[in-house]
Amino acid sequence: QLQLVESGGGLVQAGGSLRLSCAASGRTFSSYAMAWFRQAPGKERESVATISWSEGTTFYTDSVKGRFTISRDNALNTVYLQMNSLKPEDTAVYYCAVPERPLTYLFRYWGQGTQVTVSS
Repeated sequence: QLQLVESGGGLVQAGGSLRLSCAASGRTFSSYAMAWFRQAPGKERESVATISWSEGTTFYTDSVKGRFTISRDNALNTVYLQMNSLKPEDTAVYYCAVPERPLTYLFRYWGQGTQVTVSS
């Protein structure tokens, strides 16, 4: 059974850093893209960062470019999101996601989320 478990969220002051982790289980993820999404209160869920199955390609939404870094460890079935220079507008629940099928970017499965709160 596929399972995604996020950790690493918390309360941090503006300018601070957090590192999110997502441990995946239930399949071998080396052929799957992985991604981080976030959802702030009253807003739609948005894609934050995506990493390809080969780890050769990453994508970021404009608002986090230069501040966030997505990475993965296929041996541990884990994806990370290093978040630096955090801003209050980064406050949201952060979710990791995987696609239903390998070698695609159609994300279908989600973790339970981890809260990130950035105080000003």
